[in-house]
Amino acid sequence: MIQSAATSLSPRDARRIERYAALAEAARFLHPVQQALLHHRGWLKMLAPRASGGAELPLPQVVRLEEAVAAVDGSMGWALTLCAGAGWFAGFLAPALARDIIGTRRVCLGGSGAATGHAEQEGDGWRITGSWDYASGAPMATHFTLNAVLRANGRPLLDEHGAPRIRAFLVPAAQVQIVPSWRSIGMRASASHSYRIDGEWVSKEHGFTISPAAATADGPLYRYPFYSLAFVTLAANVAGMASHFLRLAQPCISRRRHAVKNLPLMEVPEVAALLRDKEQTLATARAHFYDALDHSWALVEAGTQLSPEVVLSVQTRSLALVAASRAAVDELYPYCGLYAAHEDSAINRVWRDFHTASQHTLLLP
Repeated sequence: MIQSAATSLSPRDARRIERYAALAEAARFLHPVQQALLHHRGWLKMLAPRASGGAELPLPQVVRLEEAVAAVDGSMGWALTLCAGAGWFAGFLAPALARDIIGTRRVCLGGSGAATGHAEQEGDGWRITGSWDYASGAPMATHFTLNAVLRANGRPLLDEHGAPRIRAFLVPAAQVQIVPSWRSIGMRASASHSYRIDGEWVSKEHGFTISPAAATADGPLYRYPFYSLAFVTLAANVAGMASHFLRLAQPCISRRRHAVKNLPLMEVPEVAALLRDKEQTLATARAHFYDALDHSWALVEAGTQLSPEVVLSVQTRSLALVAASRAAVDELYPYCGLYAAHEDSAINRVWRDFHTASQHTLLLP
């Protein structure tokens, strides 16, 4: 059964997410109300093919929704983005298997992109062994994705260039052992734990290739380049957290006085100008980012393969949005006072979430 997904964040849902954010952080995983919202709204299936029971939403809608959720709670936005992103892989699986997986009750796909395991050829499938890090949403995952080096008779299989062949796999959670390892200062409720697999066998259908040429679903989502999709979804999360920080920073700054000038900080011209500049710079970077995303999506939707120039534009504007977000958070934080350094304050949680999420290797300048 195809499940439609809510395409925007309603004020009511935003209040629900915000109400339980602190409790989720304390528990180090999303609150049951937050989890239920992800499932009831169909957000974890929003990038999966319609033919498999997903919503297959247009990418620009997905990215705007992910930014909106991250602007309320960074951990929930991140878990949504990474788990829904793993659901996108259903567009590259054999259709019957994709239907079985996306039809799983309370389905949630998590995983890791690092090739830190191996898959030994055995019969009509592969026996997988290895360990992987940073599977956001791991406690609620029903399936895990991973990359593994292919082997036969204990030796790596090589590609035409003599390099080890790497293949993506999808494995049911029953064959996976979660290793609690997520002890970061921020994004605590994302529960981005490690996991391992000890010699579990999967059929060859559980392996897949992430490439438009290998897509088994027909929609434009599965012709959109993987790394471009990763750039825009991660950058939108960082921007959402930065906008949340800015909203919380203003009242913090308003309550403080300049010790030397004996003026409210908001009346110090340099401080007021800095706040305006960071708000404007972030808004401009955001507008340019969505211009590039919307343009690239329109091309793919029309059946056009993205040129290297368009792909570079998406990446460049994603990183520019991240840079503007970093500058806004880092330059305004010193004006927010000790309240912003208090671990239990909302702004401190957002600050910690931001600086944890922005460590993702894809977001390096």
